[in-house]
Amino acid sequence: MAVLPAADDVLATLDARVRDLVRREGVDPQRDAAVVRRLAEQVVRDHDDRSLTGQVAPLADASTTVGELVARVSGFGPLQPFLDDAEIEEIWINDPSRVFVARRGRHELTNLVLTQAQVAELVERMLKSSGRRLDMSRPFVDAMLPEGHRLHVVLEGISRGFTAVNIRKFVLRAAQLSDLVELGSLSPRAASFLDASVRAGLNVLVAGGTQAGKTTMLNCLAAAIPGGERVISAEEVFELRFAHPDWVPMQTRQSGLEGTGEVALRHLVKEALRMRPNRVVVGEVRAAECLDLLLALNSGVPGMCTLHANSAREALVKMCTLPLLAGENISSRFVVPTVAASVDLVVHLGVDEHGVRRVNEIAAVPGRVENDLIEVEPVFVRHGRELRRTHGMPPRPERYDRVGVDVHALLNGSEGRVA
Repeated sequence: MAVLPAADDVLATLDARVRDLVRREGVDPQRDAAVVRRLAEQVVRDHDDRSLTGQVAPLADASTTVGELVARVSGFGPLQPFLDDAEIEEIWINDPSRVFVARRGRHELTNLVLTQAQVAELVERMLKSSGRRLDMSRPFVDAMLPEGHRLHVVLEGISRGFTAVNIRKFVLRAAQLSDLVELGSLSPRAASFLDASVRAGLNVLVAGGTQAGKTTMLNCLAAAIPGGERVISAEEVFELRFAHPDWVPMQTRQSGLEGTGEVALRHLVKEALRMRPNRVVVGEVRAAECLDLLLALNSGVPGMCTLHANSAREALVKMCTLPLLAGENISSRFVVPTVAASVDLVVHLGVDEHGVRRVNEIAAVPGRVENDLIEVEPVFVRHGRELRRTHGMPPRPERYDRVGVDVHALLNGSEGRVA
């Protein structure tokens, strides 16, 4: 009596057949997932037909097998179900036996156990689709996966024992400020104020911790930019996803194997000013590029960016510190008044105890400096579940007048409550 092969052996055989068809047809599995699915369905049908004669073991679930084959060949193998799960926001691998996910702001240890070879193969496949590289001379990498997810890898030797992998999924839950109101992150009046401020051309700094929703907020603010304006954006990795008819997105580039060809964020910010921008949007400032952004804002080009900080005031302090990394000839005597004159609003975000992202504060920067400290006027401040209007007023009221907005009436109307 013949012994039927185990399910894993059957799946491996089908996997090999699909890969053979992919090679024969010259299909790029990363870009042509629909074609890979068609080939996988064909292979599974052929297997089912043969199973009727007793030549091979029947499949328990043909559709599940097709999905597994597509994940192996076109997707990212055992991680693909997590990537397909709309509720999962981030996936990370500390070591092959400890794979975590973040779901609705909470961390979960999954029951997935990988091998070192599987992790290495997954990283290689992900980087192949992104065009970026990872080796001992460059043991860190930021890259974008085909679906828009952000990949960060730290090579073994820098991380102890195993290669560390983070995949931050691009989950578009809000495309406009009104969507943030529906999600409970923002009050209607605060959303109307931010919308008017962007249309008026104020410079906005979005601050908060990791996973606080800074990029989502930046996307929603950028969506409020009038369609007749030209927008140039600069990011380390493409993450911005806002709809605009005249928008040129740019991202940084690693150096090649010869150590040349690197394009840093500073270069992109400088280049943006040569492209006739009406707005400059920088995904995140972390280092010396902050100086170039300040110079752009101070030259009269409105813009916005994100930055890691624990409060609106700390965001301004950090904005004054980062430009000092650009060189010894840059002093705080120049930077502090430049920040005060260049930043108009700071939107600070946070995550509450339930994992819900909320706007904690919207602060105005009137431009005054005292004892090297930039004055801040809170416009909205969160108290529990409510984002309340305070006494602060935004600078440059004449800009609101130009776009037909009575900012005093807007701010002093009936207050919206956060659900």
